[in-house]
Amino acid sequence: MTRLQAAVQVAEFDPAVTDELVRLWRASFEFGVGITDPHPIDEQVHHFRTQVVPHNRVRLAWAGSELVAFMASTPRTVTLLHVAVAHVRRGIGSTLLRLAQQESSGTLSLFTFARNERACRFYERHGFTVAARGFEPFWQLDDVQYVWARQPEAG
Repeated sequence: MTRLQAAVQVAEFDPAVTDELVRLWRASFEFGVGITDPHPIDEQVHHFRTQVVPHNRVRLAWAGSELVAFMASTPRTVTLLHVAVAHVRRGIGSTLLRLAQQESSGTLSLFTFARNERACRFYERHGFTVAARGFEPFWQLDDVQYVWARQPEAG
């Protein structure tokens, strides 16, 4: 475990940080996918509040007073998992994903864009496999559905 990993604290969602969270989400998305998000920030904040929060458990990862990542998930899905660009590859995303796996119903699914090769490798390292490949019409990008299943304990 790296020093930063040890210093990161995972907390429940606090609506007071929604604007900061959406800026992190947007920067992470643009970094990973390599395109500029055309949505106005206010529209993305509204989407997060009305479409993500009501249907997911949202966790925040903090390094001191800095929001460094967040995850929105259910027992069967990882809806969003984003790490601040300056904190990529420091184990923070792995910590959040392992939390989702531990709290899962035994299976998880998620979508990412095929061109986000860093994310694809990340999920595959954590035991996810490709279930389907498709096309997301709004973004005009190929996407990938990944699935993960808890392995039965040997015994």
